[in-house]
Amino acid sequence: MRPSCALLLAIPSAAVAQTRSSKRGLVFVPNPDSPGDNSIWVQSGSDLTWYYNYESTPSAAFNDVSQDDFEFVPMLWGAIDDTSFLDSVQGQIDSGRNITHVLGFNEPDSPYDGGSNIQPSVAADVWVKNIAPLAERGVKLGLPACTGGWGGIPWLQEFLGNCSELISDDNETRNCTYDFVAIHWYGNFEGLASHMGSYSAAFPNVTQWITEYNYDNQDLSTTQTFYNMSSEYFDRMDSVARYSLFGSFRSSDSNVGPNAVMLNNDGQLTDIGSWYLGISGTGVDPQSEGVGKCAPIARALFLALVVGAAIML
Repeated sequence: MRPSCALLLAIPSAAVAQTRSSKRGLVFVPNPDSPGDNSIWVQSGSDLTWYYNYESTPSAAFNDVSQDDFEFVPMLWGAIDDTSFLDSVQGQIDSGRNITHVLGFNEPDSPYDGGSNIQPSVAADVWVKNIAPLAERGVKLGLPACTGGWGGIPWLQEFLGNCSELISDDNETRNCTYDFVAIHWYGNFEGLASHMGSYSAAFPNVTQWITEYNYDNQDLSTTQTFYNMSSEYFDRMDSVARYSLFGSFRSSDSNVGPNAVMLNNDGQLTDIGSWYLGISGTGVDPQSEGVGKCAPIARALFLALVVGAAIML
């Protein structure tokens, strides 16, 4: 049962305030029919510090936001037959953009929608030509982000073997280097924790980025519980450097179920959306068309918390 606005007002501010984390980022998947939604992610008070958009170049929606304030992380989504990704990233660095990390291929082990479906040997060749040279520029490299299926880790192991063959010779065996693994997961929290453990075993002492995750197609209570459990887990795990919830869209645009989203059908932040940004819950139903009745009160409480924190400092 949803609490009334009166009850919301009665809750101490510490209980209303959501945890904040510099690890949180944005998976930017904009709807061109709702361009006004783009500014939500960089509004004053937002917790988000970085983003990616499955592309090599930053999104025009954030042209007026500096790289220091909202870090863009390029991704090489799929296989290419040239060095256009390398050229693009190096061009950005040369022009003054502080590119510190790049992401590898998106779900190369999947032939389904969203997956880049690349053979490990092909991916290794593209990696050596486009991603590996960026390490010389001080850029940290993220391994390809496989699906949460059983074949993801074996794909990566085969990919690394192929990569080693490409850069080794008769006199010396070399290994392709990387700085972090990128993990995708759609399912319950227990499965998520287990999947992360499998990556820790396969790639010991390697930093983890959870670059896509959610508990798809569940009721609202289950979805919110999963969000709170997973974010708390990521925030306290030293092995997790960054994470990005897949859900930065309206309920009507969702391919992960109507409740696993950050915006309702009118572009208003849901509870999960506001929590993810580090602000107080809005009381907005994900499947609604308007603003939840408690939203103005929640926003007022958030502003009061911000002002109070500033005074204390």
